[in-house]
Amino acid sequence: MNRQAQACVLILLGGAVLRASLTDLHLRYVKEGLRPFLIAASLVLILTAVMTLWYDLRPAPRGTADRAAPEGATLAEDDHDGHGHHGLQVAWLLILPVLGLLLVAPPALGSYAAGQAGTALTSEQVSEYPPMPDGDPADLTVYDYAARAVFDKGRSIGDRRVRVTGFTVAGPDGKPILARMRLSCCAADGRPIKIGMSGNVPAQLPDDSWIEVTGRYTDRVGRDPINDLEIPYLEVENWRRVAEPRQPYE
Repeated sequence: MNRQAQACVLILLGGAVLRASLTDLHLRYVKEGLRPFLIAASLVLILTAVMTLWYDLRPAPRGTADRAAPEGATLAEDDHDGHGHHGLQVAWLLILPVLGLLLVAPPALGSYAAGQAGTALTSEQVSEYPPMPDGDPADLTVYDYAARAVFDKGRSIGDRRVRVTGFTVAGPDGKPILARMRLSCCAADGRPIKIGMSGNVPAQLPDDSWIEVTGRYTDRVGRDPINDLEIPYLEVENWRRVAEPRQPYE
């Protein structure tokens, strides 16, 4: 791969990252707050590629004579260069992830990832939870409800109705549970938050079905068979299927 080909691959890579950054596609890989850094990185890649092409294609300065190779060194240098160029052919594999990003839109982490990892609801020290949001029902994230239910024993929820949105995952008993992936930085560190459901439990829904669930706190608690952490339950009053949200992660 010569320098011009390298520059073209950089342009494709930078363009793919820029395209993902200017649309909601990047939300499948990283948190929304990293968007400015992705845009900046893609522009640096594109600028580097453009400068490389300009440097490689610019006319040679006037008066510069071609330097002849030392006598007897041509064959050896050609063999050496040929070996080097052959070894660099593997660099063309770098274009595969670029084409994947441009042509394929992989889904966000879902039920398979949630089923392979234990709930990320680890112990935390919170002296007092903030007041519940206004409205009836109160809109909570899956993590917010789970944390209040486990660590606060539902005191900050009381008998308020809550509404949470997540995707379905088959639980160890075959019944669906509600889950949402939570990111620290990017999809590589995504961990699920899980909520069991009792009462009007959704039935005959395939995994990865996004649903909006309305219900009340219950003190029922289960255990995640993967890491033995507590999984709180929600007493479901009603539910409905919804489209995947713009930001699939919490």
